Amino acid sequence: MNTLASITVYAYFGILAMLSIYGIHRYFILYLYFRHYKFARRPAPPRMEPADYPAVTVQLPLYNEYYVARRVIEAAAAIRYPKHLLRIQVLDDSVDDTRIVAREATDDLVARGFNVEYRHRDNREGFKAGALKEGLDESPDELVAVFDADFIPPPDFLEKTVPHFTDPRVGMVQTRWGYLNRNYSLLTRVQSLLLDGHFILEHTARHLSGRFFNFNGTGGVFRRRAILESGGWQGDTLTEDLDLSYRAQLCGWKFVFMPDVVCPSELPVDIFGFKTQQHRWAKGSIQVGRKLLGRIWRSEVPLRVKFEATFHLSANLSYLLLVLLSILMPLSVVLRSHALARGSLFWELAIFALTTLSIFLFYLTAQRELYKDWRWRIKDVPLIFALGIGMCINNAWAVTEALLGRQTPFVRTAKYRIESFKDRWKGKIYRSMRKPTLVAEFVLSVYMCAALGALIITRNWAALPYVMLFVAGYLYVFGLSVIHAKR
Repeated sequence: MNTLASITVYAYFGILAMLSIYGIHRYFILYLYFRHYKFARRPAPPRMEPADYPAVTVQLPLYNEYYVARRVIEAAAAIRYPKHLLRIQVLDDSVDDTRIVAREATDDLVARGFNVEYRHRDNREGFKAGALKEGLDESPDELVAVFDADFIPPPDFLEKTVPHFTDPRVGMVQTRWGYLNRNYSLLTRVQSLLLDGHFILEHTARHLSGRFFNFNGTGGVFRRRAILESGGWQGDTLTEDLDLSYRAQLCGWKFVFMPDVVCPSELPVDIFGFKTQQHRWAKGSIQVGRKLLGRIWRSEVPLRVKFEATFHLSANLSYLLLVLLSILMPLSVVLRSHALARGSLFWELAIFALTTLSIFLFYLTAQRELYKDWRWRIKDVPLIFALGIGMCINNAWAVTEALLGRQTPFVRTAKYRIESFKDRWKGKIYRSMRKPTLVAEFVLSVYMCAALGALIITRNWAALPYVMLFVAGYLYVFGLSVIHAKR
C-alpha cells in the first residue's frame, strides 16, 4: 500500500510541477509585455502615399457558410482601396446553398464594377490550406489578405496594414480580433477574455521582444513572396496558419502585430461549436510542434526564440496534464498519510496559488489594457478557470490524437450570424454535435463530486477550494453540452 501511495503522490506532484512551469511562463509573458510595450518608446507607424499602394488580393475561404457568406463578401468590397488594385477571391468549397448565396453576392459586386472572382472546388483537398493555395496560384498580386467567413474587415483595414510592407523584410501583418457577440452569453464572454489575453499580451510580447508569433488564419495580410519562399500553404496540420507562420519566420521574414486595428468576428455561441474549434486548435498546435520543433532547435535563431517557440507550440499539453491531475489529486490527498511526501501540503498549496494567480493576473491585465470598464468585466475572469478545466477532456483528446499521429479532417466551426441578443441559433442548420467526450465529462464530473465528498468526510479542508474548481468546471461544460444537445 505504501508503495502504491508513494507512486500516486509523486506522480501527482510531478504533473503539478510541469503545470506550474506553464503558469510561470505567463508571468514571463507579462514581463515581456510591460518591458517592451508599456515602458518602451514606440516608433511612429509607417506611412505610404496612395500612389504607392501595391495590388492586394483579398481571399475569402468558405465552406458551408450560408448565414455569413454574403456579409463577408460585401464587407470585403467595402474596404477602402483603389478598385484597380483590389482583387477579391471567393474560394468556396461548399456543398450546400452557400454556393447560391456566394455566387449571387459575387455577381452583384461584379455588376458594380468590383474585381471579384468566384471559385468553387468539387473537392476539399488540403481543406482551407488547399483553397488558399489554389487561389494564390491564380493571383499575381504582391499582397494577400485573408478573412474567414465570420469576420467583417473594417473599411480602413488595408489603409492601416499595407504601409508596414514598405519594409521589405515584413512578411505578414496581423490585426487584433474583435467580437460582434461578446455579450451574447456567459460562454461568449469567457471566450472573449481568453482571446483578449492571447492577442494583447502574447502577440504583443512576442512581437516586440523579437520572438516568433503567428498569423491567426484571418484578419491579416501576407506578402506573397513570404508564402512561396516558406514552402506555401500546406494541409498536413489542422492549423495551417500556425505552420506557415513558423516556417516563414524561420526563413527570416519579419511579422508585425497591430493591436490597435480591430477586425470584428463572431464567437461560437453553442458549446459544441466551441469544442470543435478548440479541438482543431489544440490538435493543430501539437501537430505543428511535432513537425517544426526539431527544425527550430536546429536552426540558427537565438536561444530565447527557441525556448519561446517550445512553450508556444507545446502549451496545449497542459490539458492532458490537467486531466491526469484531476484523477490523481483526490487520491493523492487521501493517500498522503501513507506516502513519503508528508509535510508537502504547504508546497502543494503554494504551487496551486502561484499557478492560479498567474492565470488571474494574465487575463485581468488584458482587460485592464483594453477597456475602460475593465473593473466591471473582471467579474467574468474567475469563470476562465471553470471553462478551462471543463474543456480539458475535449482538448486532451485532441492532443492525444496529435501525439499518436492520428489524421482527422478539418472540421469547421458553425456560424449562425449571431450579432445581438435578439438573434437565435436554435433550429438553424450546421448543428455542431461533437459528442465523443460527453461520457468522459460525465464520469469525471461524478468522480470529482465523489472526491469532494471524500475530502469533507476525511476533513481535508485545505484541498476543498481546488477540488471545487474542478467540480464546477466539469459540471458546467457537461451541463451546457446536455442543454445544447437538446436544442
